[in-house]
Amino acid sequence: MLNKILAVCLLLLLVSPAIAESTELESVLMELKRAAATTQSLSSKFEQQKNLAIFAEKLLSQGRFVYQKPDRLRWELLTPVASGFILQGKQGQRWNALSQEQGSFSVETDPIMGMIAQQLLAWARVDLDWLQQRYRMELQSAEPVRLRLSPLDAGEAGFIDYLQIQFAADRSHVAEVLMVEQEGDSTLLSFNEVQINTELPTNAFTAPDF
Repeated sequence: MLNKILAVCLLLLLVSPAIAESTELESVLMELKRAAATTQSLSSKFEQQKNLAIFAEKLLSQGRFVYQKPDRLRWELLTPVASGFILQGKQGQRWNALSQEQGSFSVETDPIMGMIAQQLLAWARVDLDWLQQRYRMELQSAEPVRLRLSPLDAGEAGFIDYLQIQFAADRSHVAEVLMVEQEGDSTLLSFNEVQINTELPTNAFTAPDF
C-alpha cells in the first residue's frame, strides 16, 4: 500500500507542473487573441537577418509589411534588392526590380506562395488557432510573450527545427520571428515602427511600376 501511495505522489509531482504550464499557456493565448481582435490594419518596417552555416557574415535586408483585415497584405524587400508581393484574397502579384519581372499568382495553384502568405497572415492576425493546428506550442516567456513552435507536419519538420515568436510588450502584435532550420541556418525578422489601425496609403496593395 505504501508503495502505491508513493507512486501516486510521484505521478502528481510530475503531472502538476505540466498542468500549470498548459494553463498558463492557454491564459496567455486568450490575452493575445483579445488584443488582436481589435486590429483592422497594421503596417511596419522590418529587418531580416539571415545566418547561413556556410558564411561567417550575416545577410541583412530591410523592407516593409502592410496588412488589412481580413486577407490583404504587402510584403516588400527594399534593400538590397527591391522585390516582394501583394495579396488580395487568394490572388496576388509579385515583382523583382533586379530582373524587372512582374507576375500574377494564386495561392491555390502556387503552394509555396500560399504557405508564405498563410504564415504572414497568421502573424498579422495573430491567428493562434491556425498555428496550433500546425505546430506544438510552448510558452518560453510570459513577459514578454515568447512562444516556441515545433512543426507537427513531417515534411515541414524535415526542413524547420522550430519557430520562435516574440510579441510586443503590450501584446498587440508580433515583434520578432526566428526560424531555425534543421541544417543550422536561421532567419530573424524584427518588426519596428509598427502602426496599428492607422489610415493606409491608397497604393498599399498596388504593385510598383518599373
